Amino acid sequence: MKRILITGGAGFLGSHLCDRFIKEGYHVIAMDNLITGDLRNIEHLFKLEHFEFYHHDVSKFIHVPGELDYILHFASPASPIDYLKIPIQTLKVGSLGIHNCLGLARVKGARVLIASTSEVYGDPLVHPQTEDYWGHVNPVGPRGVYDEAKRFQEAMTMAYHTYHGVETRIVRIFNTYGPRMRLNDGRVLPAFIGQALRGEDITIFGDGSQTRSFCYVDDLVEGIYRLLLSDHAQPVNIGNPAEITISQFAEEIIKLTGTDQKVVYLDLPKDDPKQRQPDITKAKAILGWEPKIDRAEGLQRTYAYFKAFSRERLYEEAIHREF
Repeated sequence: MKRILITGGAGFLGSHLCDRFIKEGYHVIAMDNLITGDLRNIEHLFKLEHFEFYHHDVSKFIHVPGELDYILHFASPASPIDYLKIPIQTLKVGSLGIHNCLGLARVKGARVLIASTSEVYGDPLVHPQTEDYWGHVNPVGPRGVYDEAKRFQEAMTMAYHTYHGVETRIVRIFNTYGPRMRLNDGRVLPAFIGQALRGEDITIFGDGSQTRSFCYVDDLVEGIYRLLLSDHAQPVNIGNPAEITISQFAEEIIKLTGTDQKVVYLDLPKDDPKQRQPDITKAKAILGWEPKIDRAEGLQRTYAYFKAFSRERLYEEAIHREF
């Protein structure tokens, strides 16, 4: 049985990856310090023989006993609210954390896949974004702690690949959504749905003309799985190229939720990217991958999750008040 370590395993993406590799017959070891992860995302796996959980910060020395075939490094804050609140930890997990993962991979003879991001392209001057575009990033701006952590992570990964011969893979993830996202994490989709569920006005930062491209989590996980098992060491974009403006997306959320709240426009945060659209030519050619779930279906699934989650939270709060 293959053994895989997934850092950030209690997070949104990490927990879905745990599910996928359990389904594929792997022994899964999830590691998370729970700063932004949530044990409820993986509690259904605790009873399984071939699942382990380590409550640990990957920025510190990592020890995993026994053989290890693969490492997925997904430990990192990913939303602006998180990485602006904990900037030092964000930089450490993208530098010390990746160094520890690569060192472990070298000792164990494991293959490493790292979660990079479309944010390495910054506020892009090339559209759509291809893997050979180097980006337009402000290293000392508020988003620099996340953007540069991911850029450094890619550089360190390639250094271990070329100098030490470690087998490495790099996925550049574009906006992804689905069940287990946090309603309060500050990203566009959960923010809009959360406001709709609470009956609040939808808040758009900027004039709404900026674009995003949303990929459903199941499609992303499939792309990551294929990339891990491929022979390609260079970065690969995984995302849905169906581009939409933020204003159009707000209207879709209002229609989806059946609410009638207003849309309110506020100032655009510094260095916020104006355009996001992946060029997935490489993923199609090398991995035979492209997204299958369109936005309408994905949003229905995600909204159903958030409604159920909100009801559960209200029930928990009511029980807490009783006692």
